[in-house]
Amino acid sequence: MITHKEKIDVIAKQLKERTSTTPVSLKKKSVSHQVPKPGDKKYSDEKIDVSNLNEIISIDAEKRICVAEPGVTFVDLVEATMKHNLVPIIVPELKTITIGGAVAGCSIESMSFKHGGFHDTCLEYEIITAKGEIMVCTPDNEHQLIFQMIHGTFGTLGIISKLTFRLIPAKPFVKVTYERHMTLESYKASIWKHYQNQDVDFMDGIIHSPTRYVLSVANFVDHAPYTHSYDWMRIYHVSTRKRKEDYLKTPDYFFRYEKGVTNVSPKSFLGRLLFGKFINSTSVLRMVEKFQKIIPKDKIPITIDTFIPFSKVSEFMAWYGKSVNFFPLWCVPYKIVRKYEWLSDELLNKTEDDLFIDLAIYGMKKNKEIDYYKILEDKLLDIGAIKTLISTNSYSESDFWRVWNKENYTKVKSITDPQNIFRNLYTKMCT
Repeated sequence: MITHKEKIDVIAKQLKERTSTTPVSLKKKSVSHQVPKPGDKKYSDEKIDVSNLNEIISIDAEKRICVAEPGVTFVDLVEATMKHNLVPIIVPELKTITIGGAVAGCSIESMSFKHGGFHDTCLEYEIITAKGEIMVCTPDNEHQLIFQMIHGTFGTLGIISKLTFRLIPAKPFVKVTYERHMTLESYKASIWKHYQNQDVDFMDGIIHSPTRYVLSVANFVDHAPYTHSYDWMRIYHVSTRKRKEDYLKTPDYFFRYEKGVTNVSPKSFLGRLLFGKFINSTSVLRMVEKFQKIIPKDKIPITIDTFIPFSKVSEFMAWYGKSVNFFPLWCVPYKIVRKYEWLSDELLNKTEDDLFIDLAIYGMKKNKEIDYYKILEDKLLDIGAIKTLISTNSYSESDFWRVWNKENYTKVKSITDPQNIFRNLYTKMCT
């Protein structure tokens, strides 16, 4: 078997021997979990092949630390760590999200109210720069700014080639209790109570309508009187409307949204019966990648994760009900564990909140009369909120750098990619 060092030497050689300064994209085994953008230049770029970086290198059960390559998928990682009664602290909702993608694209999930994002559980990154140099970056070594800035920059600062991250003890099953609320204020009060008390292992929810709020709070348990999975006929977000509680095997809990969060397809009983077992997030994304050249842009549904300071949630939802009014929404409380270096001073100065709420829109149809991406971005800027960049972005360049920290980004870029072969973050994600 080829060693990790041999793998990164091959990648570094590809970069060192390039004579062109035209941009490149990465060739991977895994499917991209960004929302497809027709005409995206990554489809026609010269490729740097990183497809071999997909192995778990070590699991230290005593220290609860894992070392792995960026192409490892969370479904494989959970299977491997569960053998030691451990799991990653943050497990994103889809099986084939990779650990490298979770850092580059800001993955969170239902333990984020305690631990932040997956990147907040990482201890070390090995980075390959555009010049083929290998850097080891930690939160407290000479490359600490690079370590912090790699998060959320979608591969534009370098190639993550190895990650070291923390694990947490796990049990075989998860018991979920569904709290129902009729008002936003009651819902917020319950979220805040659990956040303050830290009395559950997991917390997320579905806002079905302005009068139907479900908060899903869950805990690891050793035994279960029954278990459900949501990999065929059952739809998880629909079940939250009806059930009082549920038991799932731990891996099934992590991937309960694998068929889609609030945008499950097919929706009909007959469609799920015939095809539901075979259609999932990965199969849909692979199909879209294959036919991306011919898919009309207006047929790609709206996908956006908005991160709202807890103190501004009521204001945002009042505006949202009048201006957008699409439901259901996925709700994920997210703890800001530090003043992130990748956020601008302007944005950080707008809020003192440690808790943000990710309100995620999945599957909303586009409207020719209203650019929902633009009006949402404008509102987020107004209240000191942010969004992920995984889908369509309408920011002007000046507004973009009101959110992201241009000074820190430029400083790291000059070290890791001075010739801009990985593209600038604004260029790659907004234009």
